[in-house]
Amino acid sequence: MRLSTVKIAGRTTWGVVEDDRFLDAGAVLASRYADLKSAVAAGFAGVAEAAASAVATPLGDIEWLPVIPNPDKILCVGLNYEMHRQETGRAEVENPTIFARYANSQTGHLAPIVRPKVSTDLDFEGELAVIIGKSGRYIARDEAMRYVAGYACYNDGSVRDFQRHTHQFTPGKNFPDTGAFGPWMMTPDELGPLPDLRIQTRLNGTVVQDATFGQMIFDIARQIEYCSSFTRLEPGDVIVSGTPGGVGAKRQPPLWMKPGDVVEVEVDRLGVLSNPIVDELR
Repeated sequence: MRLSTVKIAGRTTWGVVEDDRFLDAGAVLASRYADLKSAVAAGFAGVAEAAASAVATPLGDIEWLPVIPNPDKILCVGLNYEMHRQETGRAEVENPTIFARYANSQTGHLAPIVRPKVSTDLDFEGELAVIIGKSGRYIARDEAMRYVAGYACYNDGSVRDFQRHTHQFTPGKNFPDTGAFGPWMMTPDELGPLPDLRIQTRLNGTVVQDATFGQMIFDIARQIEYCSSFTRLEPGDVIVSGTPGGVGAKRQPPLWMKPGDVVEVEVDRLGVLSNPIVDELR
């Protein structure tokens, strides 16, 4: 299944994306599930049946929201492709580099990514988001993939000068409307094996990042194992699994996103996340 959180005529709901239609399962299941995160926690019980009887809306008539607008945690993995590690000049490490995003820094498919008025150093980072399906602590690597509810495209938009203010990444990763998440999550049974899938980031149609998930330094299972060692993972939590090389900050001259640009993140079989760039209102 492909599942999304959306607005229809100003009303927030969630449901199933099927071809060119959105099926409002959230309305059918309102007494059982408050939101998509609740349905994730229940293993999507009853969702397929609800979608079969749900009102259908053309995709052109919906407003896309972040797939999970209200995760308990967004854990982001840094420096997780060798080319990106090398272009940053960072040392090899034995464990994943983790930083956090806040839920209110996110935005949806086709919604603007906002360049803040305090910086022009807005960079792209195409990534695969992993949505956790059940609670777990100290999850063994060989059990980790059983905790995955689905995958989505993510653009970990980064305000680089604020990221470089200290050794901590947090400020540059949490400006409002910079973390694009969507259009939908796809369940693992539909997406299939990850290693050979390609991820591309395009800026105004030009490919700026291109890799396969098999090139990750720490695969998804290792990320789940490690993150669950220091925090309890909960249904609806999001792990943003790292970006390939080619980021704008490491180009000569740097390539920053600016108002009028359109940035796309595409994952084979999963879909395309697209966002225009606008300036923050001053």
